[in-house]
Amino acid sequence: MIFVGIDVAKDKHDCFIISSEGEVLADVFTVTNSKEGFEALLHTINTCTGIDGKIKVGLEATGHYSYNLMGFLLDNGLPTYVINPLHTNLYRKSQSLRKTKTDRVDARTIASMLMSDVSLKPYTNIAYHNSELKSLTRYRFDKVKERATLKSSVARLVNILFPELETLLPTLHTASAYALLSELPSAKHIAEVHLTHLTNLLYTASKGRYGRDKAIQIRDAARNSIGTYMPAKALELKHTIKLIREFNNEITEIESAIESIMDKIASPITSVPGIGLNMAAMIIAEIGDFNNFDSPDKILAFAGLSPSTYQSGQLNNCYAHMEKRGSRYLRYALFNTTKYVCYWNPVFADYLAKKLSEGKHYNVAVSHAAKKLVRLIFALQKSGESYRLAA
Repeated sequence: MIFVGIDVAKDKHDCFIISSEGEVLADVFTVTNSKEGFEALLHTINTCTGIDGKIKVGLEATGHYSYNLMGFLLDNGLPTYVINPLHTNLYRKSQSLRKTKTDRVDARTIASMLMSDVSLKPYTNIAYHNSELKSLTRYRFDKVKERATLKSSVARLVNILFPELETLLPTLHTASAYALLSELPSAKHIAEVHLTHLTNLLYTASKGRYGRDKAIQIRDAARNSIGTYMPAKALELKHTIKLIREFNNEITEIESAIESIMDKIASPITSVPGIGLNMAAMIIAEIGDFNNFDSPDKILAFAGLSPSTYQSGQLNNCYAHMEKRGSRYLRYALFNTTKYVCYWNPVFADYLAKKLSEGKHYNVAVSHAAKKLVRLIFALQKSGESYRLAA
């Protein structure tokens, strides 16, 4: 068996090749992050391996820097193992008391880990192409987060320009509210507008829900408003609403692309009441190949949802807090999805109620339900069968 350790960087990659007998076949050498560099690496590996030699190639999960190299290795049929940087860091420290971290050392460390850790599982083409879904779900996550910040700005600006409006509409974040504030961004603007124009504006934007009565109510409130007329804030409000509309269009486009991929995957976890398409996509994307996990507990650990363990002498887990290590996106998706599943699924609703009756805080109770949900998701993905509620 031949082991290849690769320390990935932006412009170059340091590589080290060793045999299962401990013979160094190629001491640390550097290849460029280019087609020529990749081909030079492949040539060196083939030279060291021979005709029937078995091989394992390992590299750290370094985000987008490793993406192209990983694709090249998989396309050439090389079993590739992606190692968590936290593991390589701990392994390197266990080998020496000295603080030594260089690219050359890391390449050797990765090769040594491949030799010593038989539990490592190769990265598959399923996981590699699953990264497309991961990119989309994370991109959507960031867009939704930015949009939420803009919506907070709208609430802040309306509270300055026309605070009474919040009491007249169910929410400020509707098409009718945005249409109104985009054209008339302050109480002063609304108070001076012709009633007919205001009525037509609200009627069109709300698709007939709001008419003359609502227009009169809003105009009267504007004329008696305590809001301050500030042209700069009014301009900021108009531009903020414009940005939110752009984000809405972008998020819709992203969700359409996610739906297209999810239709091809046809995951059974979407059959669970409360698991929406977008959260299901994020869960699947972050977990990747379920065959890499022997049990639901390992998925919980990967998501950082398992309790931390602390024992020393007679002290034993006084504060068993959630680890919160691993994929924060997976942790977010599982925790928030669990809330909806507990609302729509009677089995999970009863389980949540049971934990709350035991005196647990709501978030703690949800975390327990999240562990139950992970076990269900794991079973559905392994079996490929849709969820069926017990009679």
